[in-house]
Amino acid sequence: MSEYQLVSNYETINLYRCGAAAKLELNRPDQLNAWDTTLGFELKAAVEVLAADDEIRAVMITGAGRAFSSGADLKDAVSDQTPQGHPDVYGRLTSRYHPIITGIRSMPKPVVAAVNGPAAGIGLSLALACDLILAAESSYFLLAFVNIGLVPDGGSSLLVPSRIGFARAAELALLGERLPAAKALDWGLINQVHQDDQLAAKAQDLVTRLADGPTRSYAGTKRQLNRWLYDRIDDQLEFEAGIQQEMAESGDFAEGVAAFGQKRKPRFTGC
Repeated sequence: MSEYQLVSNYETINLYRCGAAAKLELNRPDQLNAWDTTLGFELKAAVEVLAADDEIRAVMITGAGRAFSSGADLKDAVSDQTPQGHPDVYGRLTSRYHPIITGIRSMPKPVVAAVNGPAAGIGLSLALACDLILAAESSYFLLAFVNIGLVPDGGSSLLVPSRIGFARAAELALLGERLPAAKALDWGLINQVHQDDQLAAKAQDLVTRLADGPTRSYAGTKRQLNRWLYDRIDDQLEFEAGIQQEMAESGDFAEGVAAFGQKRKPRFTGC
């Protein structure tokens, strides 16, 4: 099996090549690959590079360390402020996160997520934006937004129900509980589950197969699936961002962030 070679390392991500296959690795392992400002900008730039490079015919996205991505870095997420002094989650979503999700969906080549650990919040959206999802047995998926008084964003209000239907999507979004990899496979959220120590090799084999395949056919298939399932993704992303901004200005979100930082159960009041 050929090895990936590091071709570009940013501050928070690594980009590898192996022939016509590329691997994009989120690289904030000590923070469980949580998205801060730098990671958002660098991931957006890398997705644009991968989409534009015709020599790259398939892409894998994974995480360094023991997580795929734990979602947004809350300490960083509240740093951008609106003129009214509230966290500017709308601006962050629309300028940084949304182009990543739509960039993966519109990329004219297959993209595989190798979920090596927790995939939560925007990390879950990143995985679901990919065409195929492989997961380690110990991994899990989590729509954690409700636990801090927020709502699903990053396209997850569309990407989740399009895969598993309304009832299961509502369960994940409203209860905010972990979905283990085996159950995610049973529900149809993901494609394959592998033993932890086999995931990297299985993902590399799949991406190599896709990189050697009919790239134009894959691109055409993505266009068909996008039109059927995600033709309104831009409208849904905008709608999500507007509601998320409302939530970011609520007392429940302030309490959720405080409770998270203090490692205690939040006391929501519905305000």
